[in-house]
Amino acid sequence: MLLDESPAFLIHETIGNFNTQPDKLVLCRINDSLSRLNEGREKRVMKAESSLKRLARTLTTLNNHHLETLSSHSSTAHASEIATLDTQKFRIAKTANDLEIESERLSSQLADLQARLQELELQGVDGGDNARRGLVDDELTLRLKLYRGLGIDLEKDTESGEYTKAIIRNEKKGDVNVVNLDNKFSRYFYANYFWQQL
Repeated sequence: MLLDESPAFLIHETIGNFNTQPDKLVLCRINDSLSRLNEGREKRVMKAESSLKRLARTLTTLNNHHLETLSSHSSTAHASEIATLDTQKFRIAKTANDLEIESERLSSQLADLQARLQELELQGVDGGDNARRGLVDDELTLRLKLYRGLGIDLEKDTESGEYTKAIIRNEKKGDVNVVNLDNKFSRYFYANYFWQQL
């Protein structure tokens, strides 16, 4: 069937009746949005790829460092070093304990010596009456032993407690002399006399 009007006119009228301009604008906006989305997605992909490359380089560096550390680390040397450090730790602890015991012993000894010093200071420079008496007794005992060894016996007076008589024995001559000691003569005189009799 032949159309009364040309097809181009009909198509133009049909397009005019449908009003496709708003649809074209929407399609343009959609194309713009798709273009911006593609650009944003490409930027994000590029940024992610850059981060991934940077992280890959860091991972490679860390892996290399880890491998170097593992290759330089010896488990036997580590165990030996730990054993050495443990031995040193126990030795130091024992030394500290010994020093503490020695310190306590020295503190006790110091306290004893300080008590003794205080006691001696209370007695004074001469050592007190008892010490003086002991010193005199020791000197007399020594003198008496010396005299007896030479053959001289001294006798005390029972009333005064002074030595008033000396008995001199001379074994070479076979005689015995009795000498009365008094204050008339000096000690020097008696010493010379005793030596002459011996």
